[in-house]
Amino acid sequence: MVPLPLDAPAEFANEAGMTSEEPRLTTLSHGGGCGCKIAPGVLSEMLKGTAGLPVPPELLVGIETSDDAAVYQLSPDLAVIATTDFFMPIVDDPHDFGRIAATNAISDVYAMGGRPIMALALVGMPIAVLSPETIGRILAGGAAAAQAAGIPIAGGHSIDSVEAIYGLVAIGVVDPKHLRRNRDARPGDVLVLGKPLGVGVQSAALKKGLLDDAGYAAMIATTTRLNTPGPDLAALPGVHAMTDVTGFGLAGHALEMARGAGCDIAIDWSRVPLLPGVRDLAAQGCVTGASARNWAGYGDGVILPAGFAAEDRALLTDPQTSGGLLVACTADAAGAVLEVFAAQGFTAAAIGSVGGRSPEPALRVR
Repeated sequence: MVPLPLDAPAEFANEAGMTSEEPRLTTLSHGGGCGCKIAPGVLSEMLKGTAGLPVPPELLVGIETSDDAAVYQLSPDLAVIATTDFFMPIVDDPHDFGRIAATNAISDVYAMGGRPIMALALVGMPIAVLSPETIGRILAGGAAAAQAAGIPIAGGHSIDSVEAIYGLVAIGVVDPKHLRRNRDARPGDVLVLGKPLGVGVQSAALKKGLLDDAGYAAMIATTTRLNTPGPDLAALPGVHAMTDVTGFGLAGHALEMARGAGCDIAIDWSRVPLLPGVRDLAAQGCVTGASARNWAGYGDGVILPAGFAAEDRALLTDPQTSGGLLVACTADAAGAVLEVFAAQGFTAAAIGSVGGRSPEPALRVR
């Protein structure tokens, strides 16, 4: 990675056309966080040309079920996990943006049941608009998240881009017998969600100046919390499947789990934890465009109850940045799953169940 000139003198900024008054980071992006994701229907269409490509037997997880990471087996007891995630600013504070983006990328390793070992940085910055100091704070935030995960950022790549973009390639390892995919849920499983929903709504409120200090603190707390329970959950015999809830929202990622398993999935909406105040914010119109795109992409696979409120549908499809783990486990293991989450400071909740086999799996919200 070509290093950014973090200690450049003032003359550098002047030559680059910068001014002392930098814009808010969120004004430089057309969409923030995982709300930047390409809509699921469009993405599916784009990937059609990749179908049928040769897949080596060592590739335990590829693109077939839209899982969180690729997994390649190296030996009977060792597989490498590789994933990448990057996006545009979801907040204006550079350090917070870096922490959120890095946490989000690293958490995909945990979602596979693995342990991260290192990362590479992906950096695209408008260097004529943002100062080296601001860019340095973004990178420092990412480094802080990596340090919290106990891994180094060992390199990467940087470019001059129109919008500010930051993220990581995260590399991890897992014993194949503890690998947990998103497709292996079984009939009768209980669904447990590790974090509350509402990050996309909060980001929309932030852009509109409607998110108060308490709301912002709650947003930063959840988006910078690594999904470290993943490996311990994967070691529980009753845990069959895991994924993390990110840009496609709870509905989208639960539907991916349903389709991968060939089973219907039911969610009890009253049990789904929400971040404080987000339902009221959604009712005020603080909803991302990605929420509507998500519904347009997969809404035909979701069955809602009569009278389901518009703000609840917006939260059901709300894009989560650095969202929580969604775990499918036996009913007998649900208590142990909740205990693993609680032991690491998470307030998880059992939110639904896996139904019977179906030729056209659906997500049913009740």
